[in-house]
Amino acid sequence: MKIVTFGEIMLRLAPPGFQRFTQARSFEAIYGGGEANVAVSLANYGEEVEFVTRLPKNDLGDACLMSLRGYGIHAEHIARGGDRIGIYFLETGAAQRGSKVIYDRANSSFATIQTGMIDWKKVFEGADWFHWTGITPAVSQGAAEVCHEALLVAREMGLTVSTDLNYRAKLWKWGKSAGEVMTDLVGMCDVALGNEEDAEKVFGIKAPEADVTAGKVEADHYRYVCEKLNKKFPSLKTICVTLRGSLSASHNTWSGVLWKEDEFYSAPVYNIIPIVDRVGGGDSFMGGLIYGLRKYTDDPQKALNFAAAAACLKHSIIGDFNAVSVSEVETLMAGDASGRVSR
Repeated sequence: MKIVTFGEIMLRLAPPGFQRFTQARSFEAIYGGGEANVAVSLANYGEEVEFVTRLPKNDLGDACLMSLRGYGIHAEHIARGGDRIGIYFLETGAAQRGSKVIYDRANSSFATIQTGMIDWKKVFEGADWFHWTGITPAVSQGAAEVCHEALLVAREMGLTVSTDLNYRAKLWKWGKSAGEVMTDLVGMCDVALGNEEDAEKVFGIKAPEADVTAGKVEADHYRYVCEKLNKKFPSLKTICVTLRGSLSASHNTWSGVLWKEDEFYSAPVYNIIPIVDRVGGGDSFMGGLIYGLRKYTDDPQKALNFAAAAACLKHSIIGDFNAVSVSEVETLMAGDASGRVSR
């Protein structure tokens, strides 16, 4: 059975290395976006994956499609139309200088998507899982309505539905707040993921005694967040929170927790230094979580550990996509964090 993900994929433009925007004389071009990143992870793990979006009918839209197909992702139901592909510019931080993102995605092909453009019943044929993120309804009212349309069909057809809350303050500009829109959408989900702050920013649910800027993100404090989310959304049977302690842009701790049926699990804590590229870290966790929940159906701890290890490895890889294999993730899960040469 296939997995379907839905959202915007963008052209990512970044100065080489750790250059600042003001220093840049060239930009490296790749593609990326929350749901596409999850799709690539799952395809790398051998899953059958379909990605749904809207792309312009031009050479950049074609190049993006070629990139997706190069990872073995099905793209037959991608709508074509609109004027442009969304773009985001990334300045990679280092040491005490944080990274910066500038969005240039207003009126993109995806932002102007409308209900009726995607035949969701056809998309979901042969599928048992649907994934979306909070980025999608933030982009535009049309995107929010199409997401709602997809969720109604997914529920009707009996798919498992997962979401990453993914709060992006810079995107919620079209008239409604994240809390207003997301309450209805998350209420149709089975699995939810958030980072240390997403539940607070979207639903006002904050972990007691947590201080993200000070790197104070103890796992036990997030049981409260998971239980409150479940109380608000009884359909959520599995809830995860990623835990990133930001000591600097180059040095993070990384872990996660999982709540399922009143049981609470914590992943190992990884000490990541130096960070090569942290963009897509949460998406790589989500991709690992979906794979883990499907493969280790009776072992939530192992599913969580797979997700955390996969996301840890992502920090060593340039680009949005997590280019790692199941065996590499399982090696780290088993405790080999040496990084020794494999020959």
